[in-house]
Amino acid sequence: MNLEITLRVNGAEHPLVIDTRTTLLDALRERLGLTGLKKGCDHGQCGACTILLDGRRVNSCLALAVAHQDAQIVTVEGLAADGDHLHPLQQSFIDHDAFQCGYCTPGQLCSAVGMLREVEAGWPSAVSDDLTASHVTLDDEEIRERMSGNLCRCAAYANIVPAIRQVAQQAQEPLRTQQVGKEAQP
Repeated sequence: MNLEITLRVNGAEHPLVIDTRTTLLDALRERLGLTGLKKGCDHGQCGACTILLDGRRVNSCLALAVAHQDAQIVTVEGLAADGDHLHPLQQSFIDHDAFQCGYCTPGQLCSAVGMLREVEAGWPSAVSDDLTASHVTLDDEEIRERMSGNLCRCAAYANIVPAIRQVAQQAQEPLRTQQVGKEAQP
């Protein structure tokens, strides 16, 4: 059965008539031409199709398009604020050579953006020392655990963690500066 829907992707609305069984992955790639996200395993196990759905990372191969017509969808093509500047994670992946073939990179980037939002919100992971802490320190073990749903088959793993760590540290720097300023006040 076909259904008329509108998907909000990367800030633009896209009216579509699609089969109700169409996944977000297929709608985005095949119907809207957003080929940054990749079809890897088609079972939600590799993370190559990761997108941001209302700010949260989701494997688009497991989500039906008809269920998300009111959601804000962001693909790797929509991460950059504008056409002239890359998202900090995109730049960090380049700086750290955190990709080789590039197949998993779009999913890695979307997942890392979502992961940093989860950390900012104070969500613990399976390796967090204190599950009730309001602040999560992103060390390499935390990053590896939180990114474990995204697989890289060509060995860029070694550079992905430092690329994410750099952006996380840059994001936390203003917080550290505020803390130092508060401690210095009488």
